[in-house]
Amino acid sequence: MVLSVELGELIRLGMASAEAEALMEDAASRQSMSAGECWAWISREVLKPAHSFALHRYLYEQIFANWDDGQGPPPAWTPPPGYVETTNIHRFMRDLELSSYAELHAWSLANRECFWERLIDYMGICFSEPYSRIRDPESGVEAPGWLADARLNIVDSCFGGDEDAPAVVYQPEGQPLQRLSYGELRALTERVAGSLKKLGIGVGDAVAIDMPMTVESIAIYLGIVKVGAAVVGIADSFVPVEIETRLRLGGAKAVFTQDLIGRGARRLPLYEKVVEAGAPPAVVLPCDDDLAVSLREGDMGWEEFLEDEREADSVPRPPEDWVNILFSSGTTGDPKAIPWTQTTPLKCAGDGWLHHDIRPGDVIAWPTSLGWMMGPWLIYASLINRATIALSYSAPTGRAFGRFVRDAQVSMLGVVPSLVKIWRSSGCMEGLDWSGIKAFSSTGECSNSEDMLYLMMLAGYRPVIEYCGGTEIGGGYITGTVVQPASPATFSTPALGVDVHIVDDQGEGADKGELFIVPPSIGLSDSLIGGDHLEVYFDETPTGPEGEVLRRHGDEMERLGGGYFRAHGRVDDTMNLNGIKVSSSEIERVAATVEGVHEVAAIAVPPAGGGPKELVLYAVLEEGMELSSRALKMRLQRSIRDQLSSLFIVEDAVPVESLPRTASNKVMRRVLRREYAEGREG
Repeated sequence: MVLSVELGELIRLGMASAEAEALMEDAASRQSMSAGECWAWISREVLKPAHSFALHRYLYEQIFANWDDGQGPPPAWTPPPGYVETTNIHRFMRDLELSSYAELHAWSLANRECFWERLIDYMGICFSEPYSRIRDPESGVEAPGWLADARLNIVDSCFGGDEDAPAVVYQPEGQPLQRLSYGELRALTERVAGSLKKLGIGVGDAVAIDMPMTVESIAIYLGIVKVGAAVVGIADSFVPVEIETRLRLGGAKAVFTQDLIGRGARRLPLYEKVVEAGAPPAVVLPCDDDLAVSLREGDMGWEEFLEDEREADSVPRPPEDWVNILFSSGTTGDPKAIPWTQTTPLKCAGDGWLHHDIRPGDVIAWPTSLGWMMGPWLIYASLINRATIALSYSAPTGRAFGRFVRDAQVSMLGVVPSLVKIWRSSGCMEGLDWSGIKAFSSTGECSNSEDMLYLMMLAGYRPVIEYCGGTEIGGGYITGTVVQPASPATFSTPALGVDVHIVDDQGEGADKGELFIVPPSIGLSDSLIGGDHLEVYFDETPTGPEGEVLRRHGDEMERLGGGYFRAHGRVDDTMNLNGIKVSSSEIERVAATVEGVHEVAAIAVPPAGGGPKELVLYAVLEEGMELSSRALKMRLQRSIRDQLSSLFIVEDAVPVESLPRTASNKVMRRVLRREYAEGREG
């Protein structure tokens, strides 16, 4: 290809004159390259994180200006020579004598039981009594019986790393980097388990954790599971009424929490909220050196809890026993309470081993908490695969977190897309050496392609593994890999061992529509607390092309060329405007490109008196920008008309300081719909 760039534009965007001239001269000698080869050369050998993102974006767009989307979206990263042969996926392919990833995925669907059996063996899962068969052939796909007749405690599989190898690398605010070895984490876990047994906690009980992600909370989590109990995960940002709901639904007999939560120099109450929620007996850890609160009668501090230094053996249990109770982020009524069984961690660790290529010695960071599925996912995906968990106690929105990523030599960094948007807006991570990163992963909401290209740039171009799933899956149903080219904000494959089917409104196969999962797979939930699992996930679902049972998940997905996919948000965030269906995220992507607009949420609301729903946009403006609602509406309408459709009419535009979000950073569009309706009535 001919690289169609202008020397003056390269210099204007920050490239030194001599460097720009050398690039032009070198490009002229490489005209036989394809666009993909050209970008691979420039991203690896020419562009540096120190160059402006505008320069990176300009070259990317120019190189792929005439790209044929039929072969898939343009790649921002392709595996370098020799890289694929080092990966876990290649090991799987080699052992099966398969020559391509496509063959491996097809094999994993045709041989699901054998797929999981081999993966369990690769990961070295420990059993006190082996399974007689990987899956009960008499069980239906809605509730398959995995690992029949086995007995295990999944915590035993979390300590396969060398005793002296680091299990956790962590950094409290204002302190140096610290490490806890596998042997030290095991010892602390055993002390927690022994102290729990002293309190009478055992098989079938539930114990809540409502505290930040710390070294202690990891040991607490593992200790609870070790004695045969289940963890009730509660996000530390919840208000008392939400804490009470989760304690009640989970049936918690005790709760671990902190006195306060550190947010830089600020200290926010946590124990106070737990008490207001009417919590059961609590073990309270200090945010700083000493407890800063007086405890209720019956509650105890961390040191008192661990006083006797008791230890406890792991309690073997059937595979279907619960290890964790997690909750959906619903905004009305009680949230869904979703139990994880002892098989769910196999999905977490399996996705980590395969799709994130986690290997012994890797360092895995993912800002999260045990109230959301990525908290326990991080524990199992890291420790079962003999890697190191990386925990920064600083807020992930600031440069201190970026320095931690550098100093801890993080090799896989997980994000939510809105976090990357903050980094890009502030530039707080620029100029840091993130060369230790092998891959990123992104989950939780739809990604923006420019933000994900920016994220790749920060580490000198490493792949972003887009990863979409949910609490009721224990991991992802659609994802990326490190053996396929990575394109910003797109997925390259359904997860190994998982098949999906996209249908339109008539239940027919389509390239864009609601995505359904084809069960069975380890990790898929088979029960709900206080709800009908079959009704929620299976009632009135269409059937697959071969008559397969399909499982509802609720995401809208688009199949692209080359086997790639793009997410369009939840089905309940899809709107019908003038007879055309469009997802909120699709409108938001376009609206967010408007000058002066930082972030947008799109909702559809019924007009006064009824009739077809109308489009309303809530917009967060960039700092220092002032626009009237009318001027904002005109700018947004012009962008949507030019980039999507003139049939999408913006009825109203509302400037706001921020968008309402769940604790896991997802925009709560239902809250905006309710507030807008109430504002009309008022």
